[in-house]
Amino acid sequence: MAEDSAPKAGSIRARAVSGVGWVGFSQIAVQLTRMFVAIGVARMLTPSEYGLAALTLVFASLVLIFSDLALGAALVQRKTVTDDDKNTAFWTTVASGVIFLVLGVALSGPMAGLYGEPDTQPLFAALSVTFVVASLGATQQALLLRDMAFRRLELLSVAGAMAGAPIALALAAAGAGPWAIIGQHIAVATATSALMWRASDWRPQLRFSKASLKDLWSFSGFLVGHRLLYYTQQNADNFIIGRWVGSAAVGAYAIAYQVMLAPASRIGGPIQRVLAPAFSRMQDEPKRIAEAWAKVVRMIAAISVPALAGVIVVADDFVAVALGSSWAAAAPIIQILAWVGILQALQSTNVDILMARDRTALMFRFTCLFVVAHVTAFAVGVQWGVTGVAAAYAISSTIVDPILTIITARVLGVSPMIFVRAVSGVFQAAIGMMIAVAAARMALVDADVPALARLVLCVAVGAVVYVPLLAWRAPEVVRDTRALLPARFRRGRAPVPATAES
Repeated sequence: MAEDSAPKAGSIRARAVSGVGWVGFSQIAVQLTRMFVAIGVARMLTPSEYGLAALTLVFASLVLIFSDLALGAALVQRKTVTDDDKNTAFWTTVASGVIFLVLGVALSGPMAGLYGEPDTQPLFAALSVTFVVASLGATQQALLLRDMAFRRLELLSVAGAMAGAPIALALAAAGAGPWAIIGQHIAVATATSALMWRASDWRPQLRFSKASLKDLWSFSGFLVGHRLLYYTQQNADNFIIGRWVGSAAVGAYAIAYQVMLAPASRIGGPIQRVLAPAFSRMQDEPKRIAEAWAKVVRMIAAISVPALAGVIVVADDFVAVALGSSWAAAAPIIQILAWVGILQALQSTNVDILMARDRTALMFRFTCLFVVAHVTAFAVGVQWGVTGVAAAYAISSTIVDPILTIITARVLGVSPMIFVRAVSGVFQAAIGMMIAVAAARMALVDADVPALARLVLCVAVGAVVYVPLLAWRAPEVVRDTRALLPARFRRGRAPVPATAES
């Protein structure tokens, strides 16, 4: 029986460094595409129409959970995988996709009734198609990730995002309302699966092994539980707002979420694609993982913290320029969720470490606490409307999220202070930048400068102030960034060859 081994230790660092570069490229392209499409569609839809689509997209997150039943993650985590493992994972995920397609269509009516929004029924039914479509490419994606083929994966990510853009904009322009967003998701899922098949050399055979399924499920079972609980938390806010406040309020919350939290989580998501196989290859070296953890968290913080902190200051201008006056209610929600976005971005690597150390059971137990805390907060916060839900989210995240960092540090046998030290300089630079941008904006408002000009000037002030502050308070970021550059772009330093120890 053929077995595939993981990449050798000596190549892990080189592949991971290359992966970070490709992630950076793809995220610029993907996030710009998604943001421009979201803003373009939002300008052509009413808040109520956008809210109907947001309510329906609870299925989109569910598709991510059941597209491979976490068997793909098990393929990545295992040191060796057999042909039986691959074929078993493929046919199991396709079968689950078909089952959930049938369930999705059958339950679309009750789901619409639960929301009290009958117009969502056909949207739920149509989006159920993505259960099957996504499952068809999930195993190929996992195998590419296992091989650390980051260049191909990130190019496919960009191509998939681009495929949905014209569909969404064309449908919105044609007056299709929430169908514009549903059509976009179906197009992205279809294009992504097709591209995964084209990029992967592996093809499934009609083989199935109960022993392989049992072995893979011993890892992925708790991970599916974790993802289901996390899904509950991620969608409880939309459900509670939609059920007790209304679809227009969901629209304001959803666009704020799309602008703030989705980019924050997507910074972590592709980086996780790099780290998951890299950490898994180092699973027997916790100290080495801890060193990599500190560096990666510092780099994530250097990007996400100033961007989201700046939005807190310029949210009113951003909404006025990007979305228009009909979305003014989203501005305070964006400001609150920006803090949640910072916390989520900083926590984005913890799950990969627990997975690499085969601690999915511990991760599942923490997620139980996580979900109870957040859903309780949402239920309390909704008494003050949609802004109350956002504030409750921020408070509960501030309390609960650091617990996961402490757990992760203990699993690695290091002090949580390694995390604090990694991000403290970045936060100091970001706070200094916020003060400068706030002062500049106040002066521009007093001078009656238009919103667009204010926004551009504030961004420029933020960049000019943040970069030197970062170099002063967090010089490690500059050093780590230089290390990621190709040798020909480094000045005054010879290239250091990668070794198994590096």
